Formats: sequence, C-alpha cells, structure tokens
Amino acid sequence: MCGITGLAGTFGHKEGILRESCRQIAYRGPDSQGVWLSQSGQIGFGHVRLAIQDLSAQGHQPMASVDQRFMLVFNGEIYNHPELRHQLEKNGQAPVWRGHSDTETLLACFCAWGIEQTLKAAIGMFAIAVWDEHEKKLTLARDRFGEKPLYYGFTGQGLVFASELKALMCIPGFEKQLNRDAITLLLRHNYIPAPYSIFQNVFKLPAGSYLCLGEADWQRGRSPEPVTYWSAYETARQAGKVNYDSDDSCINALASVLSTSIKSQLISDVSLGAFLSGGTDSSLIVALMQQQSARPVKTFSIGFHEKKYNEAEYAKAIAQHLGTDHTELYVSANDGLAMVQALPGMYDEPFAD
Repeated sequence: MCGITGLAGTFGHKEGILRESCRQIAYRGPDSQGVWLSQSGQIGFGHVRLAIQDLSAQGHQPMASVDQRFMLVFNGEIYNHPELRHQLEKNGQAPVWRGHSDTETLLACFCAWGIEQTLKAAIGMFAIAVWDEHEKKLTLARDRFGEKPLYYGFTGQGLVFASELKALMCIPGFEKQLNRDAITLLLRHNYIPAPYSIFQNVFKLPAGSYLCLGEADWQRGRSPEPVTYWSAYETARQAGKVNYDSDDSCINALASVLSTSIKSQLISDVSLGAFLSGGTDSSLIVALMQQQSARPVKTFSIGFHEKKYNEAEYAKAIAQHLGTDHTELYVSANDGLAMVQALPGMYDEPFAD
C-alpha cells in the first residue's frame, strides 16, 4: 500500500507540513517519499510509496502528466492499466511512455478522456488526488467499493486530505472535536460509515465517488456534494439477465470471470502472496493464483494455540493440496494483549465490527 496527503489554502510552510504528514504514515510506503507544491503555492501533495509496478524512479510520485496539466498522487492499483494503455495507443492518444507504472497510465487517460471517464474505465482499488492546472480544480476520488481509504476536511486555513486521520492530525489548525452523530452511528453499526469520521468537519469520501473543488470551496471551508460515478445497485439493475443451460455452464462462466479477475491482480514487479485462512473464499483465490503461477505461491496463515479458535490446520491442508510455499504464525494470548496498546494508532478512530 501507499499513502497520500495534501492541502489547499493559505497554510504556511507547506512543504514542512507535508513532510511531517508523510512521516506519520511512512509505514504505508517505505520505498520512496515525495512532496510537490504548485506554482501558486496554494496546492501541495505528499506521497509515500510501496513500489509494486515499475520499481524505478519513473514510478515515483507525485507525478505530472507529459503536458504538465495534471499532477497526481495515487494509492492503489489499476488492474486493467495494460488494457487502458493499449486503448490509448490504438486511438493514437498515448504519450511517449516514460515507464510502465499504472500511475503514468492514469495520467495519460486523464489527458485523453477526462477524469470522470477515466474513473469509469479504471478497474482496481484506489484513492486519488489530482490537480488540474488548466481548470484550477482539485479532484479527490475513491474506488468502487472503497477499498482504499480517503479522508478530507477543513481547517481555518483551507482543505486537507489524507489516507489516514493521523496524517491530518499533525497539520496546524486541525481541531479534534468529536462528532456526536458519528458516535451514535458507531454504537449502532460498530464502525463509522462514510461520509462520517470521528471528528467534526472531517469526512470519508464515499466509495465509487469523486469530489471536485476549486479555490472558492476551500476558502469558505465547504465542499460540494460528492458525485457518484459508480453504483452497485444501478450496475445490478441494468445488467441483462443471463440464462444458463445447465449447472456446469454456470460454473464454467463463474470460473472464467474469477480466473480473469485474479490474473489481472497478479501483475507485479515484486513477489506476491496471499493470506490463507482455509475458508472457501481465500482457498478459492489461492487455488486460482496457483493455477496461473509457474512457481509455488507464497501463502500465510495465523494460528492460535486454543484449539477451538484455530483454523491454521485447515489452511495447512489447503496449502499442501495446492503445493504453495506456506508460512504459519501462531499468536499467543500475550501477543494479543501486547497488541491492544497499538490498536488505536492503527485504526485512528473507534472500530468494533
């Protein structure tokens, strides 16, 4: 995973603020760190990188488009970015590629198709912040299911955003005022749903949406409503009904879809692994990974010494059956107690789901 942070407004010493904000989430991206300030000095981005695709400096962020119109920080992966590159090349819209990162692909798509159409075309997990130098607009966007986190809010000096709350709490002027409505929702759901966060004036960007802001928005400390670019309900409602001749044809169709999805997520310049619990879902994913890999897939499971809670034996049996390179880690009661002190720093806000 990577981490992003940024601000827009009249903050003083922006570079120092951004570097401290990046430091708070440095564990999200140990491979490189970058900070960018706009020519006007009003906009600043920070990024910490965990390199997955294109390990060279050509994949470092913040990254600008070839024409310098767009500046991007991005946490996540675009699984279909090779197909998007091919489409750009086929249409004569591709730049001279500098590397092979999905970040560069996103920027080229923004230049060719615009931000909203790119979001609709991109398949993956992501939290994005992109500055449009021509339109003087900042866009924040989140993937369809909200797999990658993105918080945003306002202080007296402007807009702030980040992958985690701790990256915002270090920014001068940030007020840690509890949101009573969020606490009510926490007691009802055991977590705080979007768009709420535990703090007032700080929000989670809803899944499948983007937010476009201009200078007037961060000056007044208010934002327009996020725009939904994808809805699970609408997608299901508009999908055509498929009739299968038999159970086998249905099974084969599902296997094809799952296999294609897994294959797209195996694109990487580093070693990949999977958490294996021994349950149906993780076992199926690992089986499809191993089916498409020329070497044993690395799998990992957590076990407990209390037999009634331990599922590691099931995971071990699946790993042996599939021939994976399996690693087990057993957690003791003392390990669990020692972890309690660290949990508030990991979650940033109350969580009990």
